[in-house]
Amino acid sequence: MDLLYLKVWNEMKTIALSEKNDIRLMNRIDTKYLIHESLLPELLEKIKNDYRVQVVNSLPVSRYETTYFDTVDIDMYLCHHDNKLDREKIRTRRYVESDLSFLEIKSKSNKGRTTKERMIVGSDDFADFKNNLNAVEFLNKNSIWSDKELLPQVISRFERITLVNNKKTERLTIDGNLAFFNKQTGLKKEIPGLMIIELKQDGKYASLFRNLLIEYKILPNGFSKYCLGTVATNPNAKHNRFKSKIRYINKLIKNDHAQL
Repeated sequence: MDLLYLKVWNEMKTIALSEKNDIRLMNRIDTKYLIHESLLPELLEKIKNDYRVQVVNSLPVSRYETTYFDTVDIDMYLCHHDNKLDREKIRTRRYVESDLSFLEIKSKSNKGRTTKERMIVGSDDFADFKNNLNAVEFLNKNSIWSDKELLPQVISRFERITLVNNKKTERLTIDGNLAFFNKQTGLKKEIPGLMIIELKQDGKYASLFRNLLIEYKILPNGFSKYCLGTVATNPNAKHNRFKSKIRYINKLIKNDHAQL
């Protein structure tokens, strides 16, 4: 995700982080897709006049670091694996370029809607928010989980391109250069070549990008980064319901060193 895309970025209009506040979409429908990075320039070329690229500090790519928290028995992971319709993810996320960190509680309802509550935390609290009394209070007020149940499990690092359509009715995030580290097992895994695209809408509007993916016969195929990182770095984690996704990813990346 470097020089390969500069031509397309230079031809796209930009949107500043402050402008994007109009479409925060904290209560939304998310649709995820998995592609190989080699397809991205072609997709961006086709939508360059209909979407703007977000820039932070004049850069169109932003680095993210996320720590996912779970119980010792990874109950939140298992809720996702077992397709429980009401579930949560708890994480701290650091936006590297702006040096901002948040504690986030991301919930998915049985109607498929995603909501997110978050509060800013200090950079020293990114690795483990439980040293921050305000963050602990925020968690215990807004989550079904108690801070005393939680451990830092998986750290993910990735680079993100964010696009906003001209009508400001949707946001696209495109994540690549994925790398994971498991705090409990000590295992690391990088997955070069894989990109996770997420279309974020309030559900009321048509999407040019979704229609483009349909033309390319790319169907929704979601895999949360927490679940992906757990599968990649925790050999004891139950993953039988993810086997078809793992096969799909392995076929996409075709790299023996990155195979899951």
